[in-house]
Amino acid sequence: MIYSEKVMDHFSNPRNIGELEDANGVGEVGNAKCGDIMKMYLKIENGIIADVKFKTFGCGAAIATSSIATEMIKGKPLTDALKLTNRAVVEALDGLPPAKIHCSVLAEQAIKSAIADYYTRQGIDPTPIVGKIEEHCDGCCDE
Repeated sequence: MIYSEKVMDHFSNPRNIGELEDANGVGEVGNAKCGDIMKMYLKIENGIIADVKFKTFGCGAAIATSSIATEMIKGKPLTDALKLTNRAVVEALDGLPPAKIHCSVLAEQAIKSAIADYYTRQGIDPTPIVGKIEEHCDGCCDE
């Protein structure tokens, strides 16, 4: 499998890796069967993602998509973070092999899951704002 320089950079030097002790939004998505599990930690202040960290168990593409996704939402309003699509993640990495596209979907879903957790902690039903969080595997388990 051939990866772009950006994928290799984010895999070798992941940004925003770790846990946030004071996170007020935490989301975890993935599937142990696939081998990719992402946990996203958000520190949200006044509707802005003040800080973000992630922990990913998975392949290089999973780590790279988590890393670049955190860079894309850090400092942004929640409304912008909710608009982040897996396509935008793939484009920011200069592409991913077809068999690894599910990693970008996991990154998108992990962010949405963390934002949903934030709203739940505020006593707000997240579903109308965030939508349904899909457990997404997209056939990757068959590889």
